[in-house]
Amino acid sequence: MTALDLSSPVAVVGTGTMGQGIAQVALVAGHPVRLYDAVPGRAGQAAAAIGARLDRLVEKDRLTAADRDAARARLRPADDLAELADCALVVEAVLERLDVKQDLFKAVEGVVADDCLLATNTSSLSVTAIGGALRNPGRLVGLHFFNPAPLLPLVEVVSGFATDVTSATRAYETARAWGKTPVACADTPGFIVNRIARPFYAEAFAVLESQAADPATIDAVLRESGGFRMGAFELTDLIGQDVNESVTHSVWQSFFQDVRFTPSLAQRRLVESGRLGRKSGHGWYDYGDGAERPEPHTAEKERPPAYVVVEGDLGPAAELTALIREAGITVREEEEDHGTRLVLPGGGQLVLADGQTSGEFRDVVYFDLALDYRRATRVALSASQDTAPRTLAEAIGLFQALGKDVSVIGDVPGMIVARTVARVVDLAHDAVAKGAATEEDVDTAMRLGVNYPLGPFEWSRRLGRSWAYDLLDDLHLRDPSGRYAPSLALYRHAYAGEKREGAS
Repeated sequence: MTALDLSSPVAVVGTGTMGQGIAQVALVAGHPVRLYDAVPGRAGQAAAAIGARLDRLVEKDRLTAADRDAARARLRPADDLAELADCALVVEAVLERLDVKQDLFKAVEGVVADDCLLATNTSSLSVTAIGGALRNPGRLVGLHFFNPAPLLPLVEVVSGFATDVTSATRAYETARAWGKTPVACADTPGFIVNRIARPFYAEAFAVLESQAADPATIDAVLRESGGFRMGAFELTDLIGQDVNESVTHSVWQSFFQDVRFTPSLAQRRLVESGRLGRKSGHGWYDYGDGAERPEPHTAEKERPPAYVVVEGDLGPAAELTALIREAGITVREEEEDHGTRLVLPGGGQLVLADGQTSGEFRDVVYFDLALDYRRATRVALSASQDTAPRTLAEAIGLFQALGKDVSVIGDVPGMIVARTVARVVDLAHDAVAKGAATEEDVDTAMRLGVNYPLGPFEWSRRLGRSWAYDLLDDLHLRDPSGRYAPSLALYRHAYAGEKREGAS
């Protein structure tokens, strides 16, 4: 099954920001495009707005004047659904309400030909449920574009329970012909991106709710240590707190209130207060005129230790050994069978976040996971009230000697980056095991859809088979609500090949 022929008209129903973006993508690809909106005059306004954006592309040398003129000639507002009768594909981008989408597609189905492909751009509703109202649900597929559609490459191609393979294949190939990167997924709550991305927000909010760190510090650690393009607080301010919370709530409800997807009370209060982010002028941060962005907590300068003792294999933090030597600090390496840690001159220990807390040990400072310790510009440390001041000072001085800013946060298990990555990896393994998508498509979706520095399976391979499972298992012991219980899929991945004696 091949992509739609470029001579085939494409209709977009719903002319808001997303509808206009999808129409522009189809138009620039070469299709005749019909625009329809239930509100009189909206389709004409949308066509004018698209034309203005095409003009800007010409000004930026991203489109020739001739191609712009040809595209404008192919764009036509429609006053009535009947004008979509000759379309080979109808994409809806209307209100995120099941009844609205069902009614629309029932009306469209009565107008278009039997072989017309129908597509919903829903981000949170069930494609299966939308198609359940149709005479022929087999031709309905999800085409979930990401905003802004002309710029972001990812399109999730979602097959509902009744979607025909030929429909999904044609939609996939058409998206690819439009210059997009399609990924195939089943009709599960949140599809790929909105399902697997929930912990990125949820764990940041949980750290805030535990009073372990403020939003500016958490965001800085996620960016400067975790390698994420934006922190969770600034990103949800950009998305809109109401929009982000609505998606979280939808996924949570769709999974029958699975505790792994529980919404944040702190975010609920923010939405209730009307602080919706950039669009309202205030969210987690203040965007008013003259407002100053809060600075992350950064530790004062401390003297570096004269030496450190490296015991065991530091695993994901192994690169620290070379960095410490390059900083002129003596490194003594010792084999160790019962742990991996850095021992400081005062006798205290520096340990990579593992789901436990500093308060459980005599004199331990934890340090957070980094995407790349050499390139990271900030590292988070956590210590309990019983940690010796000298140990914390030596730990701070050590990372400062490596050229890192240091943020000291509260004594929370898994810290910030480590718990976030572990949960994302877990949800990814669980999704693939349940047939939502392939590993390759999950990694592609998370890199392109939300700009993660690595896909979850790339993280998993880099960190080691059992790293995420062991960290979450530790967290689950300290919070047995089920939120951190590792999935069976992650357990199987972590301990594949290990055999025990048979049951007696």
